[in-house]
Amino acid sequence: MRGRVAARPLADIADAACQVFADKGFRSAGISDVAAALGLSHGALYTYVESKQALLHLALLRALRPGEVDTLTLPVAAVAPHRLTGMFDSWVADQAGLPILAESAARLPDRPVEQELGEILDELYEFIDRNRQILELVEWCASELPELAQLYFVQRRRAMLEQLGEFLQSRIDAHRLRPVPDVGAAARFVVETIAWFAMHRHGDPDSAMLDDVGSRTTVRYLLIAAFVPAAGPDRQ
Repeated sequence: MRGRVAARPLADIADAACQVFADKGFRSAGISDVAAALGLSHGALYTYVESKQALLHLALLRALRPGEVDTLTLPVAAVAPHRLTGMFDSWVADQAGLPILAESAARLPDRPVEQELGEILDELYEFIDRNRQILELVEWCASELPELAQLYFVQRRRAMLEQLGEFLQSRIDAHRLRPVPDVGAAARFVVETIAWFAMHRHGDPDSAMLDDVGSRTTVRYLLIAAFVPAAGPDRQ
């Protein structure tokens, strides 16, 4: 029967689903995994959601529109994949994005390249760190949702990589950054390095000794050192 009163806050169910799906992926995770994380029986979880697909709806809603979770009627039902994709697309549209990268890629160099690159790295690290739960959840679940995979990996992430590549190429052409064999690979190297330390590090069982400040500053230092020549007008 719909409209029943939850014994536990629905936000708790959503948070557990977010964590389980981010840890195991949607395909590998089961209703029982989320139930165990909550200390509930397998059957008890069905008083909150109708299916695993409904749990995915709840988890994405919690990550993208947290204020709407408490408006849902129990048991929460699954929604069509295009609605889940639309939720993520709306969230992306509401974000500030990466304005420093966009501005730097579109203009000629007008300040030290080490400063330019450092600000871009800081912006990207901050965005991934701030939104790591959302990004992990979308990455793990995109394999089950082709529309979401197309939006996230092809339309959104690829556009960002191309923008970063344009910045790197323009500064290489201006002899401000070191030449690299493949600019596209270099852009991915930057993004994946930051993504591991800002996001994936938190789920790695052997990385607890790495703190946030040390990781952020070391990644920034090493990436700048990799691209900016050791000597020249920008390092004097």
